[in-house]
Amino acid sequence: MRAIRHRRRSIPALAALAAAAVAAPVLLTAAPAAAHAHDQRDGKLARELVEEVTARGAYRHLARFQRIADANGGNRAAGTPGHLASAAYVHDTLKKAGYEVSYQDFDIYEAHTKTEKTTVLGAEPRELATAAFTFTPSTPAAGLTAPLALARVDETPGCTADDYPAGAFTGKIALVKRGSCTFVEKQNAAAAAGAAGVIVYNHSGTTPVRGGFSSPAEGRIPSAGITLAEGEALAAAAAGGEVRVRLDLEQEHVRKTTRNVIAETKGGRADRVVTAGAHLDSVPEGPGINDNGSGSAGLLEVALKLADEGANKKGKGPANKVRFAWWSAEELGLLGSEHYVAQLSARQKKDIALYLNFDMIASPNPVQFVYDGDDSDKTGEGAGPAGSAQIEALINGFLDKKGKPHEGSDFDGRSDYGPFIANGIPAGGTFTGAEGIKTAEQAKRYGGTAGAAYDPNYHGAGDDLKNLDLKAFDTNLDVIAHAVGTYAQDLRSLGK
Repeated sequence: MRAIRHRRRSIPALAALAAAAVAAPVLLTAAPAAAHAHDQRDGKLARELVEEVTARGAYRHLARFQRIADANGGNRAAGTPGHLASAAYVHDTLKKAGYEVSYQDFDIYEAHTKTEKTTVLGAEPRELATAAFTFTPSTPAAGLTAPLALARVDETPGCTADDYPAGAFTGKIALVKRGSCTFVEKQNAAAAAGAAGVIVYNHSGTTPVRGGFSSPAEGRIPSAGITLAEGEALAAAAAGGEVRVRLDLEQEHVRKTTRNVIAETKGGRADRVVTAGAHLDSVPEGPGINDNGSGSAGLLEVALKLADEGANKKGKGPANKVRFAWWSAEELGLLGSEHYVAQLSARQKKDIALYLNFDMIASPNPVQFVYDGDDSDKTGEGAGPAGSAQIEALINGFLDKKGKPHEGSDFDGRSDYGPFIANGIPAGGTFTGAEGIKTAEQAKRYGGTAGAAYDPNYHGAGDDLKNLDLKAFDTNLDVIAHAVGTYAQDLRSLGK
């Protein structure tokens, strides 16, 4: 799962090249296939998949991802040999199982920071710990020297035009507090006010803000992060008089290529496509076995068992076409899924009946989250497109029958359901937690440690094969199997 936009990781990082990308054709059957006579509306396929899919079976894929990471610098990040090897493993495994499989290539960028420094000028100049934003423009070779100008600090600090008084920022470096909106929004508001650069200070902790943009094209003015303590000290000093700083940033942006893996059943109605996805890439800092080897492995195992049920044999496949996707560059801003959806025609989008997303399903201190399709929790971004509520109800009902507690998770845009929802495609899925903190009430319901992160190894080197909850993994494998098996045969609950 990608970090919250205003909590992006340190570079090197990657992002999509907005220019035309080279892509394999989307796997689609030209005309709808007739529904099979053995349309199993009684849920038989779903029950069989749930019985056959096991954590033991899916664990072999996790182990393979770990070995790939170990052999490739400790990670499987987009644009690296580790990701290419992971994609090849998924591709070749599904090809042997009889699926129609393709790679979908697209271009991304890698950012290499050479200089990141902030100096407070005066009688006794001092340097501040500084983190250049991913895909920031570089400053001039001699640095950018200018007075600081303070963006207003409120519930949405530096997010809107009224946080930047007219004329007060022209040619200056904006000092902005982190929080409430994306780094792009803060930068754009500062640039619109005439700022020559922007420094964002943290809202907590003792480290500099690690921010960034999705691509070099989003970077308008030199941008960097500093710590909460240094930011508050600068703000206090600037409130009492002029404070001049020099911002030195040098960053190189290198284009690379990465790929999605797309596999679909040979039969089934092509105008009623059941799509399920998981991102395959890790962050550079670790092997990404929970994030998101877990979702990738679970999806792969369900696809293999669906093939064992005859999904790719003439006359034995499901009523509806099933398409599986392993996205790349999710950690860089959902770039693989965004690219995929962007190159679909209007007809191809309409043919997708729903999208199921599985990201981080084996967190070591887990909570069973189900995406809140009906907005019954009344938090965050609201309900998903029509049909999302029914997907949530299907998953919740299955978990209830198994006696498994669960709770909602907002469609907050942090995983690959985002581009599908944005195009009106109903979505749902599960998640067992990232850097969020488990409450005492959650610890009582699910076990584990209150006051600790759901995944203490989130986006770190410790996200490996040793730090998983295999019971949570097994539960979510069953969820995937049940949902895929149900919708492969029967879309009536979605009104289709």
